[in-house]
Amino acid sequence: MSPDAYCQKRTAQSGSSFYYSFLFLPSERRRAITALYAFCREVDDVVDECTDPGIARIQLQWWRNEIDQMLQGAPNHPVTRALQPHLTIYGLEGAHLHALIDGMAMDLNTVRYPDYESLRNYCWHVASVVGILSARIFGITQLETLQYAEQLGLAFQLTNIIRDVGQDAQMGRIYLPRDELARFGVIEEDLRNAHYTPQFLELMRFQAERAETAYDSAFALLPIADRRPQKPGLIMAAIYRRLLEEIRRNDFCVLDRRISLSTPRKIWLAWKAYVNN
Repeated sequence: MSPDAYCQKRTAQSGSSFYYSFLFLPSERRRAITALYAFCREVDDVVDECTDPGIARIQLQWWRNEIDQMLQGAPNHPVTRALQPHLTIYGLEGAHLHALIDGMAMDLNTVRYPDYESLRNYCWHVASVVGILSARIFGITQLETLQYAEQLGLAFQLTNIIRDVGQDAQMGRIYLPRDELARFGVIEEDLRNAHYTPQFLELMRFQAERAETAYDSAFALLPIADRRPQKPGLIMAAIYRRLLEEIRRNDFCVLDRRISLSTPRKIWLAWKAYVNN
């Protein structure tokens, strides 16, 4: 199996909303973004699937070394072999790839965030840097587009956090800031025990409004000149924002289930966003 085929299979198997936005890209850019996303899946799975934190740290260090090998022109893994040819073409920086791994390591070291600023730092590492790298692959002519991509990555991650509150709590991770839990009168046991309270509902409305604001801020930052090449990000935003609406429509019942959109619905939203943007 070629490196590109490996990445294609890895990405398609994920079932992620991001996959549907890649379908509208020219072949070279599609190969590049598929390789980048496959890299994200590889390092994310290290943390999610490895039950021994010590082993996970060793594996993340291996990926750090592999990034350095790739930057020196000698990648070993199918994902880095697929990604390496695109680094110079699209201006992909090793510092951002390393920052992503640092974000994955945070999940091994930090399972609580005292306030929104600390959570936002985590979101920058695991999502905003991916937005920046993706925007470069899609095509930019103005630096403001990178600010848009950074903000959009934040919006995506905030949406993920809302969707996965219950699942994350069962894994011992609570991303909702501690000071906000206290402000709204929600205790961690409520999250772990799927205890829906009026206070939880108010807390989640607050989180959803923050995510909505992040989407609006991102769109306001996107220069008109780069709107066409950034269509894949706008497609992803259409799917993720509809997911957020679906969660809100289901009264934030995210503690004992995972709300998602069906594949046909994602494809329809992707096509609609492609035509209208």
